Amino acid sequence: MPVMRSVLYIPGNNEKMVSKAPTIEADIITLDLEDSVPPAEKPKAREIVRANLKAAGESGAEIYVRINNWETLLTNDDLEAVVHEGLHGVCLAKCGGPDHVKRLDWKLEELEQRRGLPVGSVKVQLLIETAKGVIHAYESAIASPRVNSLIFGAVDYTKDMRVMLTTEGTELHYARAHTAVAARAAGCVAIDYPFVAFKDMEAFEKNTLEGRTLGYEGRMLIHPSQIEPAHRLYTPPPEDVEWAKGVVEAFEKEALAKGLAAISYKGKMVDTPVYENAKTILQMVEEIEAKERKRRQGK
Repeated sequence: MPVMRSVLYIPGNNEKMVSKAPTIEADIITLDLEDSVPPAEKPKAREIVRANLKAAGESGAEIYVRINNWETLLTNDDLEAVVHEGLHGVCLAKCGGPDHVKRLDWKLEELEQRRGLPVGSVKVQLLIETAKGVIHAYESAIASPRVNSLIFGAVDYTKDMRVMLTTEGTELHYARAHTAVAARAAGCVAIDYPFVAFKDMEAFEKNTLEGRTLGYEGRMLIHPSQIEPAHRLYTPPPEDVEWAKGVVEAFEKEALAKGLAAISYKGKMVDTPVYENAKTILQMVEEIEAKERKRRQGK
């Protein structure tokens, strides 16, 4: 699974902010062409994003671009502008169903072939931020092999549902959980919604840990100050890693080697699902460490 602990958004029309991208150590930097860019600024934003695709990832971040959804009639122009070398993926805003994804997959392949890029190299994130999008989240996620992650978008979701977005987030319970389940069912990473009170770090950390219990493995961020806590909270803590190593070693030595289905480890039963979960934790740590090594080598 790709490492997507932090997905930081930068308005594509803000040249000053975009120029700072190479110094930002997020896992993913998303240059935005959608809601953070006024309609009159869209052409300018496309030009700025296109010019900064390669440089923006110098910190080791993967570079994505959030594109406008098909109903806006802006999607084609967005893609024509940004599908070039240096682009790792696109995020489709307000994805409503699998037809949106299939259309995007076709257009990406056409552009990859036309521009000499490996077919399938541009990945897809889906922003699930409407009632229709939530209902069709799983079908959308499996509509193209390019899709590697789903982001739950709480702000537009609450607007669509005609309710207020609150810090407590009780109005999000169903859609937040449903999107995470849909992502995992499709073999994708679940990325949690942006926490808009970015100065309230205590609330941010509490809310992020709540999302982790639902299966979220990363977060859409709106401020660089949220990167460090996101990385810390989405990285398995040392005690979990130590437990996982012990479980794997004990199960392989005492169960697999002897043909048993379960063993006792530190007073608790360990069976195959527990063993597999421990291996997943160790794999996650290996992928995070590999990403950090690559980042350090690139400096």
